[in-house]
Amino acid sequence: MGGCTNCKGKSGCDHRKGSMMEEVESTLERLYPSRTWGEPIETGPSGLPTDELYALADELATALNGATFVREGDDSEPCDFIYVLCMGRTPCIVQVRDHGVPVPEEWAKSERISELYLRVVVSQRAHLAAVQQVAIEVENGVIREAPRAGVYDAPLLSRMQKLVGILPVYNLLHVDFGEIAHAPNNFHAGSWPATYGLGSLVPSIANYLFFPQPTTSIVTTVLP
Repeated sequence: MGGCTNCKGKSGCDHRKGSMMEEVESTLERLYPSRTWGEPIETGPSGLPTDELYALADELATALNGATFVREGDDSEPCDFIYVLCMGRTPCIVQVRDHGVPVPEEWAKSERISELYLRVVVSQRAHLAAVQQVAIEVENGVIREAPRAGVYDAPLLSRMQKLVGILPVYNLLHVDFGEIAHAPNNFHAGSWPATYGLGSLVPSIANYLFFPQPTTSIVTTVLP
């Protein structure tokens, strides 16, 4: 989450983050014995089963008092996403983009629609989950999704805390996104820089455990 330097619980949090990173490092070693991005050991599905993924989304909708939407990952993304609508109203942009909901008539009356989400990313390779703050807007038929490397805005923090408290029920370890936004030590980028055309930039821990694209990549979708 955002800065917590002055928090009275910082020492306890630091201890928790220490054990969290030990689990992350252990998982990286298990999944990537070659220590190279793009060369994971394929051991079959080891993340959250589909029925539990949707059950988690339903529970989050109730606990956080906000609509939730699942987007299952494909072959290029070894993870699944749960979007929690925090600022906006249904039918929302994610419903139109990902779930075939018709474009609301009110969109034609507004130059820009802006919404704010918590995006839960659940690994398909390990029992890990992380959360990002995501802004999504639509303007002139173009949808723009802009994630941040963590959760920062005050209106989202209380929901974030409730969300994190629910994850262990589904045997998911919450990983602070800010702790996995850097490259792992002594790992090799493999084909990642060439794939994404990013020169000397190397993949972060999140790219090994969750999705391959840079963690704050802006994704643009053009509506038909």
